Amino acid sequence: MAARPEGTPIWADAMFADLEGAKKFYGEVLGWTFGESSTEFGNYTEAYADGKAVAAVVPPMPGAEEQSAWCLYLATPDAAATAARIRESGGEIVMEPMQVADFGTMCIARDPGGVVFGLWQPGKHTGFDAVGTPGAFCWAEINTRDAEKSDAFFSSVFSYTQKNMPDDKVDFRVYELNGAPLLGRMRMTEDFPPEVPPHINVYFAVPDCDEAVARARKLGAEVQHGPVTSPFGRFASLMDPHGAPFSLLDPDRAEGEMPPMDEVG
Repeated sequence: MAARPEGTPIWADAMFADLEGAKKFYGEVLGWTFGESSTEFGNYTEAYADGKAVAAVVPPMPGAEEQSAWCLYLATPDAAATAARIRESGGEIVMEPMQVADFGTMCIARDPGGVVFGLWQPGKHTGFDAVGTPGAFCWAEINTRDAEKSDAFFSSVFSYTQKNMPDDKVDFRVYELNGAPLLGRMRMTEDFPPEVPPHINVYFAVPDCDEAVARARKLGAEVQHGPVTSPFGRFASLMDPHGAPFSLLDPDRAEGEMPPMDEVG
């Protein structure tokens, strides 16, 4: 597989105190199956959709039992160099670049607006085996209360270009690389409860959004928004039973024209 350009979403994982409960939930909602837990790496467990690696779940580190959340990793050819740019651009390194056997090198960072994300420098583990297919990662949005800081930061670190969606009700941008849309950026409003921190909302593709939402609700998830149909597909935003936000998207059920996007800068 060709190397993904720096800044491209490459992997996602989440920490859950109730690992078996999380596996049951996502297994039923997204059809995931799971590999063997790696005791050598803290019971890190990969998830598979149609036999392809699409994410992972892991027990929390001591002291972080209440912090269930999805973490999106962005590709880098040199984690140390990208970490240096993160600091220079006003971000914070939460976990220094660390080599994980021969799988690759990881790093955890936080942008000036408080958004936590990861870096992954591939080794043996090259990231997602599938993107955009049922059960796999398909999109992500940076939800931030300080949009100006996040916009400046991510473009500085990853050389993203930006397009703005003109809308009086929503402050939304798309970050692109070489003309390809990679991430959305949403300004958090009062619609987000104050206890919800800035975060990256990870979307997983499903063949039927309404059906997947119904399964998630029966298993204890809270529906935050939707399902609604948009020019991008039919989607819904949820909070899983463990407190981690995520979204579901059926990209085949799209309605309406794509909104106009204005170049920024």
